[in-house]
Amino acid sequence: MAVTSKTLPATISTTKEPGQKPPGKYRQALPQYAAISPFFILFAVFGAFPILFSIWISFHSWDGIGEMKWVGLEQYNYLLADPKFWQSIGNTLIIWVLSTVPMLLLALVIANALHNATRFRSFYRIAYFIPNVTSIVAVTMVFGSIFSNNFGLLNAFLQSIGLTKIEWLTQPWGIKIAIATIVTWRWVGYNAIIFLAGLQAISNDVYEAAKVDGASPRQTFWRITVPLLRPVILFTAVTSTIGGLQIFTESQVLLGDTGGPGGAGMTIVSYLYESAFLDNQFGYGAAIGWALFILIVLFSIINWRLIGGGEDRIGRRAARRNVKETADAS
Repeated sequence: MAVTSKTLPATISTTKEPGQKPPGKYRQALPQYAAISPFFILFAVFGAFPILFSIWISFHSWDGIGEMKWVGLEQYNYLLADPKFWQSIGNTLIIWVLSTVPMLLLALVIANALHNATRFRSFYRIAYFIPNVTSIVAVTMVFGSIFSNNFGLLNAFLQSIGLTKIEWLTQPWGIKIAIATIVTWRWVGYNAIIFLAGLQAISNDVYEAAKVDGASPRQTFWRITVPLLRPVILFTAVTSTIGGLQIFTESQVLLGDTGGPGGAGMTIVSYLYESAFLDNQFGYGAAIGWALFILIVLFSIINWRLIGGGEDRIGRRAARRNVKETADAS
């Protein structure tokens, strides 16, 4: 009887060779870092470097080609005393108020109507969002023909009802109203869709409880819908502030580089463009850009305090009311 011998499987050696070091944790994670590196490389080249370079050239006098000359804070000192810069700030703030306030109110009303609509919901949502994806240059040219001084459709309508025509594109307030109208028309649908998303997140049980308590539609809107939409309102207010303070294309296409007669339509970004790319004062243009950044941060904080801080104020009022009621009961 033959006896077959079986060889035992070779055991895997777990002992380290002399002088061999285990791979470090960074070396083990190298493939993962390599996979996400394209984003950080592109951000460093096209994001971080321009930001840091703009800070650097804001302390220099530079025409974009020649040698940089260190001037320190002279650019910012001149900025604070520049009447044209302050005029651009005033124009921008007026246009921002004329466009943002009616835009958000109208967007909230449209969103509420879309939320309660029973037919053609998808059609209305697409129709209100189309202006946001339309070419802003083409839209501005169309509105330029509407607000034209001599042959504008708006002046033709005013004259048809017996009113005198208005020099929209030569008067300071007419210029600001024209630009604000373009901004409102473009962004009202975008904000309405955001408000609609916030309305759909509110539970119907809240509205049913309000109906049981006998609340009218107006009371329901202002005392339930608006307070529950406060985070969404804060988001739209901040984004509208950022976009409103950076208005450029509407003024540039409608009025040209100078911002119209007397610079009535020159915004902060328009003045930045004029200083940097027309007058070749890139250091001063960078200083204007950082002044705009500080202004955006300031107004964003104001919006957050006025809108986002409302919950804290309501909580403090309720606590004071409870303390007073407890004291009266005692």
